[in-house]
Formats: sequence, C-alpha cells, structure tokens
Amino acid sequence: MFDLTEFLLELIVIAPIVLISLSFHEWAHGYIAYKLGDPTAKYLGRLTLNPIKHIDPIGALCMLLAHFGWAKPVPIDITNFKHPKRDLALSALAGPVVNVLLGIVGCFLYVVAINFIPYNFESAFLTGLVDLLFSFLFYFGVLNFTLSLFNFLPIPPLDGSKILYAFLPPAANNWCKMHEREISVGFFALLFIDYRILDGALMGFLYNGVSSIFFTFASLFNLLLSLFANIFI
Repeated sequence: MFDLTEFLLELIVIAPIVLISLSFHEWAHGYIAYKLGDPTAKYLGRLTLNPIKHIDPIGALCMLLAHFGWAKPVPIDITNFKHPKRDLALSALAGPVVNVLLGIVGCFLYVVAINFIPYNFESAFLTGLVDLLFSFLFYFGVLNFTLSLFNFLPIPPLDGSKILYAFLPPAANNWCKMHEREISVGFFALLFIDYRILDGALMGFLYNGVSSIFFTFASLFNLLLSLFANIFI
C-alpha cells in the first residue's frame, strides 16, 4: 500500500541530494572541458553549481522515484580540444568521478554520525531529526555511487559511451556514433521492461553493486575510527 507520509519524508531527504549530486556531476563535465580548452559551458552559464542551470525535470523525477536519472548535458564543443577523443573522454569521466568522491564523503559522514551522535533521545522530535540526518547521509552516499556506476555504463547517452569512444578503432567508433539514437532507445526500452516485467532485476543488480561499494567503504571507515579511538582516546 502506498504510504504518503513515508513518500513525503523520502522526498524531503532525496530531493536535495538529487539537486546537489546532479549539479556537481554536470559542473565537473564543464569544468574539465574548460580546463582542456573548451569554454562553451562557461559562456552558456553552465559552469556553476546552481541546480536550476542543470536540472532536467524528467531526469530529476526519475532520480527521485527510481533512484537513477540524469541532468541536462553540459554542451561541449570538441573542436576546441587539442586532442578531441582523449579530452572528450576526460570530460565525460569527470562527472562519475565526482559522484564517486561525493559518495565516499557521504559514506564517511554516515559512519561518523552513527558512531558519535546519540540516538535514544527523550524527545521524539530530536529522535526524528537524527533519523532524517542518518537517512540523508546514507542516501547521499548510495545515490552518488548509483549515479556514478550508472553513468559508467558504456551505452549512449551515458558518460561511459564517451569514455569507450576514446578506445574504439575508427570503424567501430563511427558505427556507434551513427547508431547512438537506436542504442539509446533500446537501452531505455530495456530499463522500462526491467521495471515493468522483470521486477527490477537489472536495476537490482546495479543496486547490489552499489550496496557492496557503500558498505565496503563503511567497514573501512569504521575500522579507521576504531584505530583512531584506540590510539588517541
């Protein structure tokens, strides 16, 4: 049964994470492209962390509801690059890498919070606020790892395809670029089939990978905090 209260609480937690994560993702694309010689994003006002400049309404809605999504792609003009294939790949790589870093930060703050913030308050209000903080930090890590892993897939229009193009021989590269639209439509059709018919089996596989990454870092941070406590406390 649909729980409106739970949905609204999740919306309160996830909405700002989506805005932050997608904004950093797109800013990273534009920043690296700018550093490599392409000022297109800067001239169009996209070299910013302002989410209004980056958010695609449908992509953001998918991120909220299905925990994967996209923003408006930062415009890049490869004719401004000295090494077009390499520099395009580096610009594409920047977005997912930033999300990995944000995921690590979220995971670290989550571990710190659950280790040092008391939970059993007499006030239900304070307990609820702590719950929201834990949820925010957990989802901040998980959704950033998800966004990164999803975008690393070598399928147009995801960033992984641009990284792949840097390593393909010219004939394969040209074929993929000529059929980007068909590949993209097929990919999103597969996601729809997965969601409606396969009960999310493919996305479940992705989330299992994300969970493994998150809890691996969490275990590492717990170990480091324990070592720190034993040495200094």
